[in-house]
Amino acid sequence: MTTTTKQDDFVLEATRTEMRRPPLYKVLLLNDDFTPMDFVVAVLQKCFSMNRERAIQVMLQVHKEGMGTCGVFTKDVASTKVEQVVSYARQHQHPLACVMEETE
Repeated sequence: MTTTTKQDDFVLEATRTEMRRPPLYKVLLLNDDFTPMDFVVAVLQKCFSMNRERAIQVMLQVHKEGMGTCGVFTKDVASTKVEQVVSYARQHQHPLACVMEETE
């Protein structure tokens, strides 16, 4: 954004304001030995608006690799998603863990 201001008979120098995109955060589900796979799929559909096919892919990634990426968001959105997942899992008495980490 460039601005030029004229004040009396003087012209002030234009200044450039550099805007940076906010850092992004990955929301990750962590594998455990107790949360049913169907529940993980339901969480992905409910909290991340995934269709069933995509939710199953992410659930399998969690199961096979120990964690799976649910999405990439700004810090506030990622934090809210983590809270939603953990709260929903606890309401249904599952130990499903969800964390966020800054992307590089």
